[in-house]
Amino acid sequence: MAMLEEEFGVKQSGLQEPLLDGEEEERINGELEKKPASLFASAGILSLATYSWINPLLALGWRKQLVIEDVPGLAPGDQGRALFRSFDGVWEGLKGENLEQTPSIAWALVKTFWVSVVLMGALFTVTVFANFVGPYLLDDLVEFLHGRRRYHREGYVLVSCFISASLVANLTQSYYSLAMYQFNCRVRTCLTAIIYRKSLRLSSISRQHRTTGEIINYVAVDVERVISLSWWVHDLWILPLQIVLALAILYKNVGLGAAVAAFVATIATLLFNSPLVALEGRFQKQLMGAKDARMKTTSECLRNMRILKLQAWESEFLSQIEKLRASEYECLFKRMYTVAASTLILWTSPTIVAITTFGTCIWLGVPLSPGRVLSSIATFAILRQPLQFFPELASLLVDARVSLHRLRLFLQEPELPADAVENGGDCELQDIAIEVQNGVFSWTADVCDEHLPPTLRNVNLRVRKGAHVAVCGQVGSGKSALLACMLGEIPKLEGKVRVEGQTAYVAQTPWIQSGTFKENICFGRSMDEELYEKVLQACDLKRDIALFPFGDETGIGEKGINLSGGQKQRVQLARALYQEADVYFLDDPFSAVDAHTGSHLLKECMMGFLASKTVIYVTHQMESLYSADHILVLRDGVIIQAGKYHDLLQTGTEFSTLVTAHNKALDDMQMNASMNNDELGYQQDDHFRRSVSNGGSHLGDEMTRIETHEFQNGDTAPINCDEVAVMASEKLLMQQLVKDEEKGTGNVPYHVYWTYSTVVAGGAFIPVYILSQMAFQASQIFSSYWMAWGTSSAAQVSMNKLISVYSLLGASGAVFLLLKTITLSMTGLKAGQKYFTKMLRSVFRAPMSFFDSTPSGRIISRMSADQETLDMLMPFSLNNFVNDLIVVMGILALMSQITSHILLLVLPIAGGCILFQRYNIATARELARIGRHLKAPIINHYAESIAGAATIRGFHQEERFMDLNLDHLDRFATVFFHRGCVREWLTMRMEMLTVIGYAFFLIFLITIPQGYVSPSLAGVAITYAINFGTALGSLVLNVGALETNVIAVERILQYCTLPSEPPLVIENARPARTWPSQGTIQIRNLQVRYNAHSPLVLHGLSCTFNGGEKVGIVGRTGSGKSTLIQALFRVVEPVGGSIEIDKLDISTIGLHDLRSNLSIIPQDPTLFEGSMRINLDPLGKYSDAEIWKALDKCQLGDIIRGTGKKLETSVSENGENWSVGQRQLVCLGRALLKQTRILVLDEATASVDSATDALIQETLRSEFSTCTVITIAHRIPTIVDSDKVLVLDNGRVVEHNSPAVLLQDQSSYFSKLVMEYSTQFTENKTF
Repeated sequence: MAMLEEEFGVKQSGLQEPLLDGEEEERINGELEKKPASLFASAGILSLATYSWINPLLALGWRKQLVIEDVPGLAPGDQGRALFRSFDGVWEGLKGENLEQTPSIAWALVKTFWVSVVLMGALFTVTVFANFVGPYLLDDLVEFLHGRRRYHREGYVLVSCFISASLVANLTQSYYSLAMYQFNCRVRTCLTAIIYRKSLRLSSISRQHRTTGEIINYVAVDVERVISLSWWVHDLWILPLQIVLALAILYKNVGLGAAVAAFVATIATLLFNSPLVALEGRFQKQLMGAKDARMKTTSECLRNMRILKLQAWESEFLSQIEKLRASEYECLFKRMYTVAASTLILWTSPTIVAITTFGTCIWLGVPLSPGRVLSSIATFAILRQPLQFFPELASLLVDARVSLHRLRLFLQEPELPADAVENGGDCELQDIAIEVQNGVFSWTADVCDEHLPPTLRNVNLRVRKGAHVAVCGQVGSGKSALLACMLGEIPKLEGKVRVEGQTAYVAQTPWIQSGTFKENICFGRSMDEELYEKVLQACDLKRDIALFPFGDETGIGEKGINLSGGQKQRVQLARALYQEADVYFLDDPFSAVDAHTGSHLLKECMMGFLASKTVIYVTHQMESLYSADHILVLRDGVIIQAGKYHDLLQTGTEFSTLVTAHNKALDDMQMNASMNNDELGYQQDDHFRRSVSNGGSHLGDEMTRIETHEFQNGDTAPINCDEVAVMASEKLLMQQLVKDEEKGTGNVPYHVYWTYSTVVAGGAFIPVYILSQMAFQASQIFSSYWMAWGTSSAAQVSMNKLISVYSLLGASGAVFLLLKTITLSMTGLKAGQKYFTKMLRSVFRAPMSFFDSTPSGRIISRMSADQETLDMLMPFSLNNFVNDLIVVMGILALMSQITSHILLLVLPIAGGCILFQRYNIATARELARIGRHLKAPIINHYAESIAGAATIRGFHQEERFMDLNLDHLDRFATVFFHRGCVREWLTMRMEMLTVIGYAFFLIFLITIPQGYVSPSLAGVAITYAINFGTALGSLVLNVGALETNVIAVERILQYCTLPSEPPLVIENARPARTWPSQGTIQIRNLQVRYNAHSPLVLHGLSCTFNGGEKVGIVGRTGSGKSTLIQALFRVVEPVGGSIEIDKLDISTIGLHDLRSNLSIIPQDPTLFEGSMRINLDPLGKYSDAEIWKALDKCQLGDIIRGTGKKLETSVSENGENWSVGQRQLVCLGRALLKQTRILVLDEATASVDSATDALIQETLRSEFSTCTVITIAHRIPTIVDSDKVLVLDNGRVVEHNSPAVLLQDQSSYFSKLVMEYSTQFTENKTF
């Protein structure tokens, strides 16, 4: 019992101290604290034996709909930290035994949980022996019914043995199932945790060919396949034991010769099936590869759905996914029909073995009696179950082997070396914070390839503590790589790197977690109100928070979808400041903010909060270089200059080129903005300074108070979709952006079952399937009766006729089985395919508001785990349910033939079973639903962690995120475990009721007068009644499994009927092929809101952009800039007014016709995994010459040629092997290829240096000279030479005129903005 208590975690102590703190963890920990203590751990022996410890949960589930907080916690020994600590110790020990090879995952699990494995094996062994007691004694009982009496009260002794064996078998089977649920929880937690930890440690090389979708597939699919095998792991050795026991009984009944024949027939069927198992393994590997490819593309499309819609690419990428699904479906088809063939062989194998056995008896002259025949048939019936499940076991074994191999390969992937960066060291250099000596680094770690030189070469630098070092250079020069080498992110080929103290990292591409504003800033650190307020002030976030509907408790959507680019940048900067680190690595922190905010960040953050900290920052903003203690200039991966600002200017090389380009941009702007005399310029500057001192500010990225217009209706601010932030008017909504996931309640609606049953051919195959199953079961029962009757003394049947009819009945059963199997396989496959296609198309046609408010993990969960359930589990669940139901009905019908009085007992037993089931199902169903919904947070956490792995490592927060992952797993595990316990509670009580009925039936048979019933018929009834309890228990389990699996259908159906965007093409309203020919945009009284309950974002906006004009749009966050662009692309539909392009109302044409004739270069550049050719021309419209021409124009031609692979140059997931600036140039290349009459640039050059920006602007002026170009930019030189400038405020046009006219009015908003930008550079010189 001590071992039992230790293994099951009863009354054991575990980790008591909290391992997590911070706002993000408090949400989960709060839920865990609300949970009842572990009922299982505190239960007594009797309570454990009868499952009465689960009664409080069942009572609560009967009274109310359960939520996660209602589910009791796990026993201390089953919690994630304790489990993973044990497993990791074993894993590391095995790795140490053989450093050259990754250990076996299966062996590591067995070594960790060997006590569980042994305990389950012992319980299963007792169950097997107890199950064979009935067949062993059946011959004696049948002979007793024929009148043989060997000793006093023989009948009662036999019945007592039957009932005792049934009780023991039921109890041990139940306890075995309980132990298996616990074992599965442990295996899932350990495997998922080690995959998560590995994903945080992957090297840059590994990440290039291990995509997020693939890694998520390991958790969503491969781990579950290993779990599925663990249910049957003991069958691998129990099956031979069952065969030995069966042969022993056959030897007793029919002698050695027939027993040997039965053994040979059994082995022959297994051997005949082995090629199918091998074939299934091959198909399974192909299937998993196809599934990985589909999920990789699907997850990439979901992450980048906005750009797909803006570029009118969604149909092409939808087609790609459907093609990948077609390949997956082909593998599914082959695998399913291989399984069907294997099932046919092994389900008919008991009949084949029986025919062989009885035929051998007749051939050898062994006398057959009803008792011997029925005892043998009962033995075959027990043997039938493992043989029937052998195809599934073989399938699961193949699946698990493939999955374990895939997981092992993943765990073999190279990791970031732990010693890549030294921390601390030489006592003589205590004043040095960062040191790099003779550093050579490469993202590809391949210096032997002449086409792939090292990313960084000859890096030698020392940074003193408290120094501020700026890093600059042109696009692709290696600036971000320099930070990466100090963080240990880039493979080190040579040299030494040392960093002293705690680090913090701000990535160039902002990484924002789903959660609240406050959680993102605190980032696991406990709340310090004083520090928190200082950070908010330094990052200029207080005004943003004041306008959020829930303040800093406002939920942030996935990837910060409801924040502007500037807000995301400032949030992650605040996150770094709040950690109070020693060394800060900032990668282009000012790129997404306007001049005023950049100046604020420079003063308050760099020169204030971080004044005493060591800071290494990459920047393209020349004005931020004055304050740097040291400047590094990079070109082609080499530090070519280092020194202070004025010293570097004197050298006249690369740095001088960058500054000259920046000064030229300023000169051009000032030339456009020049006044007639210096006095006017002074007055403007003085006016601007008074404006600032009086609370005025800019009209750029950040939220300010410049003469904010007040309107009677109070509608001021919009919600954000791309750039626009959540504003004050959104408080009227009082709701978070990300809604709780839709979850069904109560019984799964019957229409879900009906829809699934009729989705293929209107359900025409269902009657065929059911009738085939009934005919198969009838042939089994009648063949048993035929053999029992034919061998009785009353029958006058020749042995040849006896075996011939039996064989004919067996063959007819095989035909019905074949028909049933084919019908099931065909309908299951087609149903899964129809649901997938409908869901996929519904998702791709959904509006962007759906993707903004729905974490991608929810969608991925349905397209991976739920679709897997539909493809693989749902057909078998339905088959098992129907099979068990027909078996139970057949047994009841057979027993009622003996005596109709049995029905008098069956009715109350059935009534009791129904009452137990109804009481139980309320809890079981909700636990199943909660479990399904708890998978999405795990997947979301995985996806976010993989995307932000560099940031997590930069803050050294791997351990905290690992703990957070284990908390997610514990929440899922406690629901899974208690769902299993609830099921076993029901199974035990129902089996006890069936034992009572079984006992009554047997007692009735031994007490009635001899000859009252046919002994042969009674023997057949007993033969099948032996397995009645097992069949009924299996029916109950399969009812639960079916209802659990049909939840996947319910969840997929939710995404099959999503609201849809307007049609892509309207055939009778297609524009001319030359449209738009002029590019004139007329906006009339445009009114836009994001949903029916939100306020207006654009308030009757009216303006005209003439064809060929260059229009710059400015305005503060919430002014409506991005909303106007979204309305132009019909990402949001107007509620009033219209937009006309060349006098054609865009609301009257299809979305594809509109978007394919517009071009946009977004603020967040998007690249897809694949080749450079695919990224530039995903639709395959252009020739190589045209693509090269576009690359040359966007300054990428020479870089692509230098890779050696040219247009086939690889692009990794999210384009991570290219710098952000280079990604923006690729987006420019797309626009150059598309050559539409209207081009929109949304902060398209924010991440490039001034020189490259000037080249891009020159390219735009020359290549789009006759096009309408609409530009949103924070760099004033980018828009100051526009033909027109549109100034927006609160969704209204404030100013719309040429820059020259607006600049003549010193009080105009645009004039203030220009003067602010021009004075910022001068002011910064004094810092």
